[in-house]
Amino acid sequence: MNTLELIEPETRALNGKNIIRFPYGLLGFERVKNYVLLSRRHEEPFSWLQMLDEARHAFLVVSPFLVLGEYEPRITEEDVKFLELTVPTDALLVNIVTLRGNGRATINLKGPVVINRLTMVGKQIIPDNATQYSLNHPLPVT
Repeated sequence: MNTLELIEPETRALNGKNIIRFPYGLLGFERVKNYVLLSRRHEEPFSWLQMLDEARHAFLVVSPFLVLGEYEPRITEEDVKFLELTVPTDALLVNIVTLRGNGRATINLKGPVVINRLTMVGKQIIPDNATQYSLNHPLPVT
């Protein structure tokens, strides 16, 4: 059984084990189905959701819980079934970061990316309570 692990891009041996399949793609990139999650120690807590077919393109992502500790997106029963999530720990949530001018960055809390750690299937979802969250939530400046 596959499990999700962050890997260094330099040692990325794509033998199928770390490929995350998005049957519907991501919003705006519906045609791209296969990604890999890359991590570099010096960029923590950020990671890259890298397109496999178009290696020049990747999304900067971060755990939403590091940004907003009380973040609780309500995942629809339809999405839970689609992703085959049986317990909450099966899911890895990351959210896409947008880099803005003047060194600012925001995170999209309305459209988290949910990945089943065991099946390696993911989906960008719109939670039932998306109206509670911002599309452009500011990242704290450190």
